[in-house]
Amino acid sequence: MKSSFSKKHSIGNAIIILAIVSVCLVSCQPSAESSDFKVAVVRYSHETCTFCPGGDTEIEDWRGLAEGEDLLNSRGYIGGFVKRARNYGDISLIGVRSPGGVFGGSSRSWNSEESFDHFMGMILEDIKTNMPLDGVYLALHGAMAVRNVPRPEAEIAKRIREIVGSDVPIVGTFDLHGNEDKEFLQWADGAFVTKRFPHYDSYHQGERAAHYMRNMMLGTYKPAKATRKPGIISPTVVQWTGQSPAMDIMERARRWEARHADVFVSVFYGFPWSDVPDVGTTIHVMTNGDQQLADSIAEDMNEFTWRVRKEFVDRDYPMPDVAAARTVAAVRNGATPVVLGNYSDRPGDATWILKALLSKNLKNIIYSALRDEKVLDSLVNINAQVGDSFDFNVGGFTGPQAGTPIRLKGTIKYFGPRWGYDNVAAVELPGNNLVIVVPAYEQIIYPSQLTFDTINADDYDIFVVNSRVHFRRGFDETGYAKTIMVVDAPGPWIGTTRLDALDYQNVDLQSLYPYNDQ
Repeated sequence: MKSSFSKKHSIGNAIIILAIVSVCLVSCQPSAESSDFKVAVVRYSHETCTFCPGGDTEIEDWRGLAEGEDLLNSRGYIGGFVKRARNYGDISLIGVRSPGGVFGGSSRSWNSEESFDHFMGMILEDIKTNMPLDGVYLALHGAMAVRNVPRPEAEIAKRIREIVGSDVPIVGTFDLHGNEDKEFLQWADGAFVTKRFPHYDSYHQGERAAHYMRNMMLGTYKPAKATRKPGIISPTVVQWTGQSPAMDIMERARRWEARHADVFVSVFYGFPWSDVPDVGTTIHVMTNGDQQLADSIAEDMNEFTWRVRKEFVDRDYPMPDVAAARTVAAVRNGATPVVLGNYSDRPGDATWILKALLSKNLKNIIYSALRDEKVLDSLVNINAQVGDSFDFNVGGFTGPQAGTPIRLKGTIKYFGPRWGYDNVAAVELPGNNLVIVVPAYEQIIYPSQLTFDTINADDYDIFVVNSRVHFRRGFDETGYAKTIMVVDAPGPWIGTTRLDALDYQNVDLQSLYPYNDQ
């Protein structure tokens, strides 16, 4: 049995050792003053529908700029990146001047080369001003289309690389609807793509990008990269990751990430309404210096995606008259609320579904929303007020895909600002039917968006939303709607699954499934 002196001596030595270790640990940590990594944060994101009739997106169509803390306080990808980066304690962030969203979103057509050069000029100027940098984070989309710039996101990375040099990590985050190929990763060091549609994991991908970049800056990660293109083009409506095999493809990517440390696997399903050469499905893999592993994973993902191509792409949806008949049956059987996803209406002014529903004398419909900026201008010009009568032809003006205008006679239930627009109008029709008129394509995701002023979403049984998948967040996954249908349009137009009707100039559809012979 040890003496009390021996015990005290041992305890004293232990305390001394712990103190020495603590000092060493503190001294080995990066100093916030002397070892900070300086990282620029850039956002330049647009999902471009080159076939849409909205006209080219010019400089003035972008909604303002964000920089500094205004940019760094953004949500989604940037929110995740900033939170993780700041939690490390050794990264200082610079919010570079960045364009906001585009009025009309993805219903607008090509970005002009002038607007691209304008915003890139500002971004590059800020990057130069803040040199030297230790890293550059790019919050992108992947489906931007710019006239005379075949691969805009790769061009963004290229122009930044020419300034920061070869040793500064450049990492991007993307929407899974992006159109990419190997060129982005020739100029950048990493790409992180959402694995869920709806995009629940955009914040998470931002966090992953920050973790990855920091390891590169510390010198503990040296990326080996691999890219594959399975040769598949698909409309976004089939890309819902709540169903197989879209779900299975993403799960396979997650399995590879779980099986190997420091492996990152991303899948772009693509955005077919951008007439760009890298359209379609893309697979990106990054490993820590193991090129053989990166290539083997990319090959496996490529083979699996090709194997399930038919189940992935080939899907049918009811036409408006069939959907209206099924809605009648659902109401009769008490299977309400009914939500109809008007998936193909990218310009936002199509009248097919509304006409089909009203022809069945259905009640308690809320249609959100029908685009007609000219009608809204007319209401402004006559100083329209709530309670005034409404009698206008609405929608159906962007071409054959929109059908023809519908005559709406009713009463203005709401007229004023909503969803970031100066004015929207809610028109009450007989039978407690409500049509919301907006100045640009608007996608409703949650029923709560339709409760405002004197309007209450719970007063309606039938919802029509301009959405392919995102509406499932609020109407499907919450259990809100008892009946859910995705509804087609009666023609091979922009937005439908019939991509071979589109006049592609930069894409050979015959080289891609389902339009090739394989």
